[in-house]
Amino acid sequence: MTRVAARMAKLGSLALLVVSITAPVFSHAAEPERLRRIGMLERTPATQSSANLEAFRQGLRELGWVEGQTFVIEYRSADGHDERFPALAAELVAMKVDLLMARGTPAALAAKRATTTIPVIITGVGDPVGQGVVASLARPGLNITGLSAAVTEIYPKRVQLLQELVPRAARLGGLFNMANPALPAQWSEVERAARSRGIEPHLLDVRKAEDLEPAFEAANRQRVDALVVGIDTLTQANRQLIVELAARRRLPAMYASTEFAGGLISYGVNYPEMYRRAAAYAHKIFRGARPADLPVEEPTTFELAINLKTAQALGLTVPRSLLLQADTLSEYPSAGPPSSLKKSRTGDLQGP
Repeated sequence: MTRVAARMAKLGSLALLVVSITAPVFSHAAEPERLRRIGMLERTPATQSSANLEAFRQGLRELGWVEGQTFVIEYRSADGHDERFPALAAELVAMKVDLLMARGTPAALAAKRATTTIPVIITGVGDPVGQGVVASLARPGLNITGLSAAVTEIYPKRVQLLQELVPRAARLGGLFNMANPALPAQWSEVERAARSRGIEPHLLDVRKAEDLEPAFEAANRQRVDALVVGIDTLTQANRQLIVELAARRRLPAMYASTEFAGGLISYGVNYPEMYRRAAAYAHKIFRGARPADLPVEEPTTFELAINLKTAQALGLTVPRSLLLQADTLSEYPSAGPPSSLKKSRTGDLQGP
C-alpha cells in the first residue's frame, strides 16, 4: 500500500468513528417532545375565559410549545359553583395530567387536597399564604406555586377610587360571597376603609345566583349609594347579570377586573397578563423545575379602567384626577364591543 493510500484508509476509519459516535446524538435530538396534559380548574366555561385562555396559549407558544403536539389543555369549569371543584380536581388527577392550574382560593384548595405529586400553578388567589394554599411566597413548599392576585390588600384603594368618583356616597354596599373562605377578610378591608372615610358599610351576602337580584333590592331598601363587588366563582360566572343589575338600579359599582365588561370602574390585576406569565411557570416545571423552588409571584402593577359611557348614563362626572390615573378609558355600553382610549407617554388620550 502506498503512503497516500494508507493515509486515505486512516482518514476513512476516523470518519466512520466520528459517525458512530455522533449518530446517537442526532437521533436523540430528533425525538419528538413528549405531550404534556394541562388540567385547568376554572370558575367559568371556556367561552367566558377566552381572553385568559388565549393569553396562556400565547405564552406557551412564545416558549416553543405547540398545542396538540407538545401540550393539550383539559379544561374543567365549576360553572359558578365552588362545591364542584373537589370532584373536578379528582377527575383531572385520575386522568394523570402533568400539571394542574387553579384559579381562585376554592379551586386551589381543591387541587391541594387532590394531589401532593402533580405540580399545581395557582392564578388569582388573593391571599395564598393566609388561606393555607402555600407555606410562604418565597418558599411555597410541596407541589404548588404560581401567581397571587393580591386581592385583599387593594380593597381600601378600590374604596378610595370609588369615593373619588361618587363623592356624595354615604352608604357603601359590598356584594360578597361570604361562603368563600377568602372573602370575609376582603369584606373586613372594605368595612375598615369605608368607616375611615365616614361611609357606612352594608354587607350584601350572596351565596348563589338566586341571591343576586334580592341583594340589589336590599341595596335599594338600605339606600346604598355605591357598590363594591367582590370577585369569586359566583360573581365571575354571573358578571354580566351583576353589571346589568347595577345599571338597572343606577348604582355606581367598583369591580375587581375589566372582565366585568361594561362596568363603571375597575381596579385590579390584568388577568390575561397573569395567565401569560403562568405559561412561564409551566415551561419551567416541564423543564424540570420543582414548584417548591419557584416563588409565588405578586403583582407589581394594577390597572384602573373607567367606562365613560356608563358614567354618563349614571349622570357622573369623572374628575380629572381619575382621568389622569386611568390606564384605560372605554366608551362603550355593556352590550357593545370595547373601543378604548389609552394614555400616551405624555398623558394625552389616544385612540386604539
